[in-house]
Amino acid sequence: MNDFKKEGKKVAIVAISSNCLLTVLNIVVGLMSGSYALISEGAHTLSDVATSIIAYIGFKIGQKPADLEHPMGHGRAEAICGLVIVLFLAIVGYEIIETATEKLMNPALITSPDIYAALMALFGIFINYLISTYIIKIGKKINSPAIIADGKHQRTDIFSSVAILLGVIVANLGYPILDPIIGLIIGILILITAYQVGKENINNIMGKIPSTELNKKIEDIANKTKGAGGAHNIKVNYFGSYAIVTLHIQVDGNMTVDEAHKITHLVEKNITCEMDIIKSASVHACPIGLNYNHEQEIDK
Repeated sequence: MNDFKKEGKKVAIVAISSNCLLTVLNIVVGLMSGSYALISEGAHTLSDVATSIIAYIGFKIGQKPADLEHPMGHGRAEAICGLVIVLFLAIVGYEIIETATEKLMNPALITSPDIYAALMALFGIFINYLISTYIIKIGKKINSPAIIADGKHQRTDIFSSVAILLGVIVANLGYPILDPIIGLIIGILILITAYQVGKENINNIMGKIPSTELNKKIEDIANKTKGAGGAHNIKVNYFGSYAIVTLHIQVDGNMTVDEAHKITHLVEKNITCEMDIIKSASVHACPIGLNYNHEQEIDK
């Protein structure tokens, strides 16, 4: 867990530092070169600074241990912070689209960006690729929805920079109107990313499991435990960075309570030890051949 915290802190420092640099360069070069698209991207990277801070706060809260008021832990704090990131994305996207539309309605406001805008776009593509790849990789490694969301947010900047580069080239070929059009496209891309990140984090809050393979792996581990078999009624409560599982196993009905108790605890230990994402497991023993209605919403 301490390694996860170190990784999370490292990601936050890298993301915030790189986005501060890109924000300043995008806005300064955008003003110097006359590129509205680049200034728009500067506003976008400024929002990246805020969302990286939010993502790290969510990660820190999510790593807090369970307590009396939060017996399942604080994992869903990350998904909540992911939704705050969505709000930032939506506001920035709307503002960029609004200003771009104003320029398209009033062509007199449009200027042709110079070569410096193209060079800045190339630099942005390179930096954003490195940073977004790093953030998403670490986010997946430590199972952090907030950090993954931040990485995907950062990745949209690659497409923005490519669009800006193409816009500068075409604008200097005699079509300056393309610059605000690129700004408009950037705004739309940001809103699309907001929708995708929002959907993913809502699914996290609702407890949707990350993959169907998760249940199969839990079943396999339980079934290979000595004395246990027929794992069924597996229910995974997913918290984003970790999950809690309940399941039933079949044991010999002639066992003593003490023997069955030892097997259930062994299954729990095997699941949590072999699957990093499972924080705790609760196993119920059923005698082999027992007819039981597992369609009940609550076990009785």
